[in-house]
Amino acid sequence: MSDFLTDVKTLRERARQHIDEGPITDAYGADRERVIDVLNEVVATEIVCYLRYKRHYYTARGEDASAAAAEFLQHATEELGHADLAATRITQLQGKPDFNPDVLSKRSHAEYAEGKDLIDMVKEDLVAERVAIASYQEIARWLGNDDPTTRNMIETILAVEEEHATDMLDLLQDLS
Repeated sequence: MSDFLTDVKTLRERARQHIDEGPITDAYGADRERVIDVLNEVVATEIVCYLRYKRHYYTARGEDASAAAAEFLQHATEELGHADLAATRITQLQGKPDFNPDVLSKRSHAEYAEGKDLIDMVKEDLVAERVAIASYQEIARWLGNDDPTTRNMIETILAVEEEHATDMLDLLQDLS
């Protein structure tokens, strides 16, 4: 193990030099603008997933619709929370979250698919969760140690997306 990175006096001096940069210090190793762009893709993905789940909540019909609708509503709420987390991180990195509805679906990794019936809705939600899982795993690996705060946030969201995928798989098996 190497010695501690810097003496306290030097840390204090560095902190004062660029006070206008807020939490972004010399130790930040990522390409901040690219991270902001990727996080805006996360915002878009989460909002599209929120909208898809909300539609499925309102349009679920059939014998098993109430259990599925409850799951859709819970997931919608959590997806919107994920978008808020990503937007907050963008502002911490001194960027601007992009909520422009004209480009949300274009930037989203997941698709907005309505589904023709309850089973199709669940399948579409499971596909979208799998897309989010794959892309968030890639983002976490890409960030590595260059931006541990964003990586940790993505990993937290990823864990919930994996739970969502499990919920959708269980629901699909119950419906089949």
